[in-house]
Amino acid sequence: MIDHPIVTRADSLAPRLELLAREKAFTRARDDLARARRALPWVRVDKQYEFETLSGRKNLADLFAGRSQLIVQHFMFSPDWDEGCVGCSFSADHVDGALPHIQARDASFVAVSRAPLSKIEPFKRRMGWRFDWVSSFGSDFNYDFNVSFRREDIAEGRAEYNYRPLDFEIGDLSGVSTFIKQGEAVFHTYSTFARGDEMLMTAYMFIDLLPKGRDEANLKSPSSWWRHHDRYDADERHSCCQAMDGDPGPA
Repeated sequence: MIDHPIVTRADSLAPRLELLAREKAFTRARDDLARARRALPWVRVDKQYEFETLSGRKNLADLFAGRSQLIVQHFMFSPDWDEGCVGCSFSADHVDGALPHIQARDASFVAVSRAPLSKIEPFKRRMGWRFDWVSSFGSDFNYDFNVSFRREDIAEGRAEYNYRPLDFEIGDLSGVSTFIKQGEAVFHTYSTFARGDEMLMTAYMFIDLLPKGRDEANLKSPSSWWRHHDRYDADERHSCCQAMDGDPGPA
């Protein structure tokens, strides 16, 4: 039983209107933040990255698939794992329904992992996903965009995640990056990490409307309840999220 104030509908109106004012301010602030994000300077991508895809080797420009914009989900899936990260899977569960709308705005979406396609494809079929997912195995792509880390770089303080030094040892973490293609030139326009991509997880947006909210306060970590969507009846957690228990920080 939740101990909570109970009032009449008439008495509930004043606090609801007060919250509405804050919600509208938040919406306007979010719009301002989006404009500031779009105004960030771009960085030209000069290095030639290659990816393993179902239709052969492709470079970064090829992943745009004829559109001018590209969203990349940096999906945690190390070459020695047998399945993708449960948290990245939670995020990926929201993609397929949005794809036609994303593509209608001149943008493509692709997930990128270091795992080879021979591991990515069976897991993708198990999850029932349709979005494009390619392998950067053997490429510097994940390392250059600060979502994969070499042990020596961590040990010597060169590894960076979420715009700060990475202070724990892990091979891969998550993130989202965006790019634009103008002519033959590709530019990196934005990256976000840790909780920065949380707004893309629309299940959270629904859950935040509920009386209990995320109900994570008494969990070992906020991610403890996550499961692959076909394993909510199981008790185990995917080991990739153990490293996230310390929270690498907000966006």
